[in-house]
Amino acid sequence: MRIGVLTSGGDCPGLNAVIRGAVLKGTRIHDQEFIGIREGWRGVVEGLTMPLDRHSVRGLGKQGGTILGTSRTNPFEGPLGGPENIKGTMSRLGIDALIAIGGEGTLAAAKRLTDAGLKIVGVPKTIDNDLEATDYSFGFDTAVEIATEAIDRLRTTADSHQRCMVVEVMGRHVGWIALHAGMAAGAHAILIPEQPQSIDQIAAWAVSVRDRGRAPVIVVSEGFTLNTMETPHSEKGLDAFNRPRLGGISEIIAPEIERMTGIESRATVLGHIQRGGVPSAYDRVLATRLGMAAIDSVMAGEWGTMVALRGTDLVNVPFADALSGLKQVPQARYDEAAILFG
Repeated sequence: MRIGVLTSGGDCPGLNAVIRGAVLKGTRIHDQEFIGIREGWRGVVEGLTMPLDRHSVRGLGKQGGTILGTSRTNPFEGPLGGPENIKGTMSRLGIDALIAIGGEGTLAAAKRLTDAGLKIVGVPKTIDNDLEATDYSFGFDTAVEIATEAIDRLRTTADSHQRCMVVEVMGRHVGWIALHAGMAAGAHAILIPEQPQSIDQIAAWAVSVRDRGRAPVIVVSEGFTLNTMETPHSEKGLDAFNRPRLGGISEIIAPEIERMTGIESRATVLGHIQRGGVPSAYDRVLATRLGMAAIDSVMAGEWGTMVALRGTDLVNVPFADALSGLKQVPQARYDEAAILFG
């Protein structure tokens, strides 16, 4: 069997570890052949490939990014897109099945293609940790570590100037990164999409911190909305799947805090630094296990499913379950963190 492997959507620490785990298990145990699909779904549509064998994945587990490259291409658009064209491209390349490593957009496309008769197995990838049906996705732990270190560093300059630091992290429409990094770094308030807040409440938290002789540190997720906003802040247009590119809410909140409280305030957007660098040990292990589990799914012919983490076990779930909704921060988890605010 010849298996194509692709990484699609935003890059994420641990992608290379998934590729390595799949290729090593597939070649050693099942004598499978692999071919790398370059640039995500664009490579599937346009037939962009590269060799992928045991030699090419040597030492890959600790490397950040993805050797296959990625893109946010919609495989249903363009003259070469669509199930029938993709089937033809796969046949021409001798590809029997695909392992698609990606997040919500990637897996949604994989489901549509599987429904049209293609043989695809998914591996969940997102630093946002927002996919239903898996407890954790690789890349999340690394992103939290990077954000936590950044907040720790910003705290020292905040203390030096007695400024309020508003630190914006990724997460799209869920607040997992903000929640974990904020708690780990001892933030004085954590603002997440699941919990709209008033600017008055945010300012009150900042004043409470200042009155105790501290410099306020506030962590905000990019998808957070003030209770006066109807949609998250987005000035960067849409991606290939017509989803808004979020970002910049911290630059709205920080000036408002300064205006209302007199506390000099600064906004810092961490942005893509959270995606970069080498994966954490946890993410390397999880990603490797998921890559190996994907091979088991291929051998069992479990097309249209995604490998997922439940507790410490790996299971298979249908794409439909993984895409049934965003995995949001539960109220109890936020209430737990909120005890520490102000």
